[in-house]
Amino acid sequence: MTTLLMIIGFGAATSVVVGLGQKLRLPWPALMVVIGIAGAFIPTFAQITIDPELILPLFLPPLLFAAAQKTSWALFAIRWRTILGMAVALVGVTVAAVAGTAVLLIPGITIAAAVALGAMLAPPDPVAVDAVAGTVSIPRRIMSTLQSEGLFNDAASLVIFQTAMAAAMSGTEVDFGQLALSFLISAAIAITIGLVVVFIVWSVMEKIDHTIARSSLMLMLPFGVYLIAEHFHASGVVAVVVAALEVRRRDVEGNSAERVTQASTWQVLEMLITGIAFGLIGLDLRMVVETEQTGLGEAVLVGLAIAGVIIAVRFGWLLIGTVLENRRKDEDPDAAPLNVRDAMLMTWGGMRGLATIALALSIPATTATGEPFPGRSSILVAAAVILLVTLVLAGLTFPTIVTILGIDDEAQKEREDSAEIARRAYKAAIDQIKNDDSLPEEVAEPLRARFKVLYSQLLGTSDDQVSSEQATTLREHREAMVKVQTKALQSARTEVLKARRERGTDPEIADRVLRRFDLQSVLLR
Repeated sequence: MTTLLMIIGFGAATSVVVGLGQKLRLPWPALMVVIGIAGAFIPTFAQITIDPELILPLFLPPLLFAAAQKTSWALFAIRWRTILGMAVALVGVTVAAVAGTAVLLIPGITIAAAVALGAMLAPPDPVAVDAVAGTVSIPRRIMSTLQSEGLFNDAASLVIFQTAMAAAMSGTEVDFGQLALSFLISAAIAITIGLVVVFIVWSVMEKIDHTIARSSLMLMLPFGVYLIAEHFHASGVVAVVVAALEVRRRDVEGNSAERVTQASTWQVLEMLITGIAFGLIGLDLRMVVETEQTGLGEAVLVGLAIAGVIIAVRFGWLLIGTVLENRRKDEDPDAAPLNVRDAMLMTWGGMRGLATIALALSIPATTATGEPFPGRSSILVAAAVILLVTLVLAGLTFPTIVTILGIDDEAQKEREDSAEIARRAYKAAIDQIKNDDSLPEEVAEPLRARFKVLYSQLLGTSDDQVSSEQATTLREHREAMVKVQTKALQSARTEVLKARRERGTDPEIADRVLRRFDLQSVLLR
């Protein structure tokens, strides 16, 4: 009952904090961490313990699935070098740097335990980045790169962590060759599972006509994919991301009501789950520090030193990335990072979150031989410090950093991209009306005017309205109008979905246009 009370409390607090964060222009996930820390001082909450093995399966699949649906295979096809470099190579470099620092600064820690520490601290959290960066205007190219990086880096980190923990528990050394092979096999199996499960689920959904039932099945998909992948010792993270991308690829133009339902449901669930998850992080942070009071001051200094190493490694890696990205700018004009300001912003945007706290809490007190786990106290405190620096401090100061750096939000380019997709959709709808010989001209003209109004609204350039005479004509010929308008809306949505799959299109911009046509289709009913 106490755990249920805590979940309800964090859920209610999320609703309040989101509004508060909007007014104060502060990232609400960081505020939820602060509330979680404060909640740990309440005696009832202080006694709550959640099995660390449940944290990732409960919170990670739905949040990853929601985040992955904001991108596309087409975007991955362009950014694969950047994503691979940040989600895999940077993780490896960070693990090595943290492990080396830990061996130097933490007495008695083994190389295997140091590598495990590096693995838990290496991956930035895509949910944290998405929620925090959403409070300010930053270039979409940077935001999409941070999101894409966060979708896959957990996979690399989890494989490294599991291998290192097995070695630390048994007292052996880490076999890095076996580790690389395990990662490749794990990723390959996960990709297969993600594709196969979506194929099966999609086949089932095609036989279900009930919109709510189809949406409910889609809500269960990320949990099912994650658990199946973990059962076969594959990466649940990769499987969920692949499933989300494949679902978006398979999206068809005719299910507008379903998309509207799912979008609304996911927005509510994503906000509540994120709030509860970050509240738990705050709750666990205080508990970690309280239970490891021996040599706390020294452990905090070690944590700060490791935090400095993590930030320095990420900044250095991104500076190298600016040179490489500028060399291939012709291939991807929106590549990121492109300059030192981009590198600084993306460095500060490398916020740690769920995976870090869950892995830290999963470290046992003793090894398989009954010996104390090497450096456990320092590892836990270091993890808490890194979360405070890279999540709470970085999150609360992120809007200020954006202002100081003078980052251009590139709003003009986004408006141009949105306008081009809207124009294509509008043209497809008008062509459908024009080619329908069954529609009388006295109805076709006001119907074209209705789509012109929608097009103007998408551009944000006009307050035009359908005239009263045109509205009367549409009402008088409602049956014919509805039939043709349905086809026209379907043509418009088809064109938007086509644009979304094209290389160089920002999926989120296309989704904004698509939501307007979906809403119009639902209102028509």
